[in-house]
Amino acid sequence: MKPKSVLLLAVFLNIFAGGSQVANAQSEPVLYFCEVYNENGEEGVSDRFTKGYLTVIIKCDYELGLTDVSIQFDKYNPLSGKFDYYKKFSYSVTPDMNYIFFSKNDDSDMSFDQAGIYRVFLLDEQDRTVASAIVEIID
Repeated sequence: MKPKSVLLLAVFLNIFAGGSQVANAQSEPVLYFCEVYNENGEEGVSDRFTKGYLTVIIKCDYELGLTDVSIQFDKYNPLSGKFDYYKKFSYSVTPDMNYIFFSKNDDSDMSFDQAGIYRVFLLDEQDRTVASAIVEIID
């Protein structure tokens, strides 16, 4: 075979093989953020907010099967290049839930008081990660 034919065949096989692969951005459940959750639903969904209170949303196609969960914030430390523990909040939920919103209430202070990049986790009863996401907080 000529070198051009081999190259053309390799490109064709690469395209053909790549076309059969499936890529998913994130598997279930999904964690994301909004400014507030009220009677109109989620308002101000984003991954970049100013300092203050946020609502953490968990959405899933199936029942999560959880009872006691936590939302944990870890803040990125640019000096070490790692995320450091920042805050953690505990909640009780019912196993049949597949859509949950966590926001400010009398028992918790779910606010981001400092600008930075945060990793936010939904943790189960054994502190295992159920879902996570990154959010940027600006001044």
